[in-house]
Amino acid sequence: MTIGFSAPAADHGWMGAITSSAQAEAAKWGDVELKVAEGTNDVNLQISQIETFINDKVDAIVLLPFDGAALTPVALKAMQAGITVINVDREFDSPFAARATILGDNYGMGMSAGTYICEQLGGKSDAVIAEIAGIDNLPLTKDRSDGFAAALGDCGLKVSNRVAADFTVQGGEQAAANLLQAAPKIDAIWNHDDDQGVGVMQAIKNSGRDEFFMVGGAGSANAMREIQSGDSVLKATVIYPSTQAADGIRLARLVVQGKALADLVEVEVPRKITLYAPVVTAENVEQYLPTAFES
Repeated sequence: MTIGFSAPAADHGWMGAITSSAQAEAAKWGDVELKVAEGTNDVNLQISQIETFINDKVDAIVLLPFDGAALTPVALKAMQAGITVINVDREFDSPFAARATILGDNYGMGMSAGTYICEQLGGKSDAVIAEIAGIDNLPLTKDRSDGFAAALGDCGLKVSNRVAADFTVQGGEQAAANLLQAAPKIDAIWNHDDDQGVGVMQAIKNSGRDEFFMVGGAGSANAMREIQSGDSVLKATVIYPSTQAADGIRLARLVVQGKALADLVEVEVPRKITLYAPVVTAENVEQYLPTAFES
């Protein structure tokens, strides 16, 4: 079978891992030919890539859209042409635009981070909690922050200081520097994204402060190695799987072959799969490090 794959430009570690993991997964299957479109943040170019896949009559398309709403019409066109579409990470506007959708759990990330912080602080009701978000106008950022606030609320805590960055190293460093200057005392920090976390860690090192602990987000390999060292304020990170597109390749293959997930009684592949957001600590880091991405 032939599977077309399209994703945004690999402008940070997580997105780069999305494409490389999809390619690695496809290479495992002798019956799969993968056609990879060049990563792009140009919506019109990505639409034209999908049009090309449709004209080439591929069997399936695995698509992480730069903009789910903008890519919905062309995904619908593919489905109407009898091509299996697997939607990854950013949802389309119509349920008819994809046979199956595989997602990370942004709200669950916030819940996991908040629950871990509550457990570590052990009922310290006056704890100062800080949050370094990603891009504030993205729905995923709101979901992560909402989940974090909900989990903290369950143990009587709330966010005292919050700043937003932009998922880049430079943005993370600047946002963290601003936070540290504004908050003379902090007990715990949740940073939404390990790519921007490289800059966050640099700002913390520059400040010379270590009275708090930090939880990362997404699950990069460098963050996990920092946790593994045992000599860092970074004590945990919450997974947002960079293997979603690889799972999308597997799902596409199963749907085209008319198969289901082996461990389910159901004879069809589910319409939607939301992946778990586990917390990685020094105790379980070796389990997650092999599939982590490099920031």
